[in-house]
Amino acid sequence: MAIGSVKKSGWTLTPGQVLWKLSDRARHAREAKTLTAEAALGRKGEDMAHRYLQKIGYAVVGRNYRAGSDSEIDIVARKDDLLVFVEVKSRKTAEYGAPERAIDSTKHKNIIRGARAYTTRAGIDWSHVRFDVISVVFTDPPSILHQQDAFYPNRTI
Repeated sequence: MAIGSVKKSGWTLTPGQVLWKLSDRARHAREAKTLTAEAALGRKGEDMAHRYLQKIGYAVVGRNYRAGSDSEIDIVARKDDLLVFVEVKSRKTAEYGAPERAIDSTKHKNIIRGARAYTTRAGIDWSHVRFDVISVVFTDPPSILHQQDAFYPNRTI
């Protein structure tokens, strides 16, 4: 289920948010020297998704969780009694399709493998797990599309 698109217009910033933005910009400038352009864009998208999730009431408990060489979870968050594993996809434009279309079956399996490793270590029951996808398109202003329960859309939690 898609939550919708969030645009920057109309947002008011708190002093804490101003500090986050400044710190994010400083890190992005530093990382631009060491990361590829694609990796830097992905990191910027993850930062935007992180801030978005916090704004709508999620508690972000981890980022870039790795369970082996091929499985990485971009964001691990809590919402009520659910543990939410979030895959973030970012694009400069939507010219070649929506960012979430880049999640193929291999990526899907790797995310689930990483989530199983995380829940096993944390002792969390699989029935309290959800998989979300956040797509970030860097238009002006950037748009964020949040799809809840993206891997199992017909499931009732």
